[in-house]
Amino acid sequence: MKRNKFQQSKNLTWVLSALMVLGFASCKKQNSEGYTAGTGAPVITRIRTLGKVLTDSVTKTYTTYDTTGTASTTTQTNPPNGYSAQDSTTATGNLNNTYEIIGKNLGSATKLTINGVTVYFNRALGSDSELIFNIPSTIPTTQPQSNKIVVTTLYGSVTYAFTVLPPAPTVLTYSTNDFTANSLISLTGQGFASVTSVKLKTTGDVAIIVSQTDTTMTLKMPTSTATTTPLQFIYTSGTNTGATAVSSAQFNDLDNSYQVFTDNYSNGWYSSSWGPTAISTTVAKTGTSSFAATYDKGDWSADGFGTGGTGLPTASYNYLSFWIKGGLENYTLYLTADTRGGFGNSDTSTPITVPANVWTYFKMPLSTLNLQGSKQFGFYIQGPNDQNETFYFDDVVLLK
Repeated sequence: MKRNKFQQSKNLTWVLSALMVLGFASCKKQNSEGYTAGTGAPVITRIRTLGKVLTDSVTKTYTTYDTTGTASTTTQTNPPNGYSAQDSTTATGNLNNTYEIIGKNLGSATKLTINGVTVYFNRALGSDSELIFNIPSTIPTTQPQSNKIVVTTLYGSVTYAFTVLPPAPTVLTYSTNDFTANSLISLTGQGFASVTSVKLKTTGDVAIIVSQTDTTMTLKMPTSTATTTPLQFIYTSGTNTGATAVSSAQFNDLDNSYQVFTDNYSNGWYSSSWGPTAISTTVAKTGTSSFAATYDKGDWSADGFGTGGTGLPTASYNYLSFWIKGGLENYTLYLTADTRGGFGNSDTSTPITVPANVWTYFKMPLSTLNLQGSKQFGFYIQGPNDQNETFYFDDVVLLK
């Protein structure tokens, strides 16, 4: 009996020893991650792009940095929607793109920061030699910044030179795309905080930056010879102070257009309408006034402009351009003119859809409109059927 107890005790000791060894091995294996985490100080050897990076504009200036933070710049022209290499070593990053840290002893990482902001990462997606992360839009990019990635593990931390580049300035909406010298235009979008200068792309004339945040900008427009032009933004990207981006939006210099109505009638034009019209000083898209045209309920009527002069000089211009603020409902209006078979006739070949109660911009090629020499033109409506409707017209011009 004593022998059996001794044997049982010996066997139990052996089992416990085995379990302890297995326990140490399990601890060393980092359980669910499936890899062995190093116990030395973390090391970063490089950072590489992990996803394709969409270019922001056709022409861009690229800034790259080595591990010491030294910058080099190149200017490259890409086709729209061009992509950078999917696996390339980099020390710069773009917001909302994915990158991979390559090094060693990264398996026990507990924290990753960029410019002092904590960045989420999932250790299960990496290994002891790699961490995968996405740069969130909350990372500050306007210089000066620390321009550092810091990885903290259970056994220390490592710092690596890495610059998050500001997004190229991008215009999403604008108060108006029409301007005159010294008028103001408000922009909304992204990347405006890093902008140092704004020019008219076609002429190089400089607009004055009245105010700016990263998402808004107000410009005082210059005197220029431009007709229609995009904006060119000069901005700081890392240590590069001369990066450029061009807006996809086009802006019209009304000083160089043929004006029918802006804040008032121009070039001898006046109201030539079947219904009541007025110059409204309470509703305007640009400036201080608009042309208010009322279409009475149940009528088939045409409102617009007339002149006793030589008519529209469309041979010298390319577009009829205007803004309309709609009525209480969505409507279809039809272009009408004395050169199109008579003002207010039943011609439905050129309809425009006008959404309710918002300003909508129209730019129509003159080559399709048959308006050369027209002395009376405007829009007619079939109705309205439910109530009187007032439409507001602004910046009715011809553009080159």
